[in-house]
Amino acid sequence: MKAAKIACFTLGTALLLSALFLVIHNVIEDRKSGEEAVKILSALKDEIPEYTESVTSMPGAENYDLFAEYEEPAAPEMETVGIDGNVYIGYIAIPEIGIELPVLQDWSYPNLKIAPCRYVGNIYENDLIICAHNYNTHFGKIGNLHTGDEIILTDVSGKEWRYSVVNFEQIPGTAVEDIKSGNADDWDLTLFTCTLSGQSRVTVRAVKIE
Repeated sequence: MKAAKIACFTLGTALLLSALFLVIHNVIEDRKSGEEAVKILSALKDEIPEYTESVTSMPGAENYDLFAEYEEPAAPEMETVGIDGNVYIGYIAIPEIGIELPVLQDWSYPNLKIAPCRYVGNIYENDLIICAHNYNTHFGKIGNLHTGDEIILTDVSGKEWRYSVVNFEQIPGTAVEDIKSGNADDWDLTLFTCTLSGQSRVTVRAVKIE
């Protein structure tokens, strides 16, 4: 009986120490990622010019296409900037929770340790989805946002795209299509991150402010 109590105590102590180690490890990773993102953001801003609205002249009679206005124009690809071997589409700012972070062009687990990433979508097609770790320095606080809070995405041309939060969801981690669904009809931008357990996704939807 005594041996069993000792074994249980030893196991409990080991589990507590493991949990403590995991918490400390996550705090260190959070801080390291936040500091790295700040450095990248500074370099990215140096690469982004001040935005000026381009003016397109009316086409002349000699090259005017009568049917062009009836054709659905193809959405342009998002421009990118390379920094230290990684490719970025711009940076995101959420004043309500005090974050401003670079956004990588493509998502991967190594990339998520650096900065938020484009998951899928295109800013010009109003279906952009951005994912990030639940670090406090990344998307860990997006669940604290409220309807009407502003999200600002600055692309690499310097243009600001402003959005207003309209919806919140907690979606099971396996429900990938639920994260993607409804993009064009209901919202123009989606942000998501893992819950602390990693089993679900905290998802924020926003619409463009014209």
